[in-house]
Amino acid sequence: MNTVNRTYDRWLLLITFFLLGLGALMIYSSTAVVSPAMSKKDMTQFFYFKRHLFTMLLGFVAMFAAYRLKTEALKKAALPLLVFSFILLILVFAPGMGISAGGAKRWLKLWPSTFQPSELVKLSMVIFLAKYMSAYNYRTDSFASFIKPIAIMTVFQAIFLKQPDFGAAISLGIITLSMLFFSGLRLRYIMSLAVFAVPAIIILIKEPYRWKRVTSFLNPWNDPQGSGFHLIQSFIALGSGGLKGVGLGESKQKLLFLPEIHTDFIFSLVGEELGLIGAAVIIFLFMMLFIRGLAVTNKAKDSFVYYLSFGLSIMIALQALINFFVVTGMIPTKGLPLPFISYGGSSLLVNMAAAGLLLNLSKGEDSRRIVDRTKELVMRKKALRAVYGSGK
Repeated sequence: MNTVNRTYDRWLLLITFFLLGLGALMIYSSTAVVSPAMSKKDMTQFFYFKRHLFTMLLGFVAMFAAYRLKTEALKKAALPLLVFSFILLILVFAPGMGISAGGAKRWLKLWPSTFQPSELVKLSMVIFLAKYMSAYNYRTDSFASFIKPIAIMTVFQAIFLKQPDFGAAISLGIITLSMLFFSGLRLRYIMSLAVFAVPAIIILIKEPYRWKRVTSFLNPWNDPQGSGFHLIQSFIALGSGGLKGVGLGESKQKLLFLPEIHTDFIFSLVGEELGLIGAAVIIFLFMMLFIRGLAVTNKAKDSFVYYLSFGLSIMIALQALINFFVVTGMIPTKGLPLPFISYGGSSLLVNMAAAGLLLNLSKGEDSRRIVDRTKELVMRKKALRAVYGSGK
């Protein structure tokens, strides 16, 4: 008789807490200097730090709730959660509810702060795909099985681009295709998507403000005081840190030189204040988080748990990887925060919930129960398909 592991992955929990602690430390360091704009609003050096701690508190509630959630209940909630995230995404355009910033309309006004529905969409899509691909009638050799999630993905991407949020659209596409590929779907189906995707991406990139990002990425020194300013300041921050860094709290770039240093470019601050060693520790922690997530996948006895643990792992790892690439100038600038580290309520809440789900799945206690309960039903349905054929 097989025994069930009822102990969560302690390494996974420890890595998550370590990242959260480093994030809180770097957010305080990046926002402790009161700018003239903050002074006019009577904002103290603890303003952003307190808000981040409050978000972390909510995140721990979401993390614990996800940890306690039964896998069967999560499976049943997959479609309703996807629909709910779609409704929130649409409400961004509703007068009085959506909030615009920087020419984009991506946030909902929710007390006491704002919420970005695109973050929830990614998590909802991962859960939905896990349920979809674990269904008995999902076939890796069927074009119909491929096109259904692609159609759903395309609808969400169209709304993202309307906001506009090109980074979220690309992230959702990579997550969806990664999970479909992981399921063993025929590669020619995925490659056929490139026939339509590549021309669409080229057209989107030709938008003036996106094309400006591409050109500044290729050579930021062509416009050092304009479109290339952000990236050049990131290079200066990373380069000035050296091996050990200039010291915690001693950053010069956070003195209004590097914009968004507490959100999308917080990794640049890590490189400046903690040096190559600190940056390497952050990268190592994310690598270990991904490896522990794959360990949960490897131990899964149920296909839903198998796909879900992989999807959650790739969702967190992908966002971290894109952020690393952006701040080091390897890809054009995208508005994606660094999971667990950056200031940003929506991303922090969703990623902490994802970590809670991974911890939940690492126990393995629901997998055996699901397998025992559904084994006979799946075998019966497969037997009926064998007798009557799939084309009936």
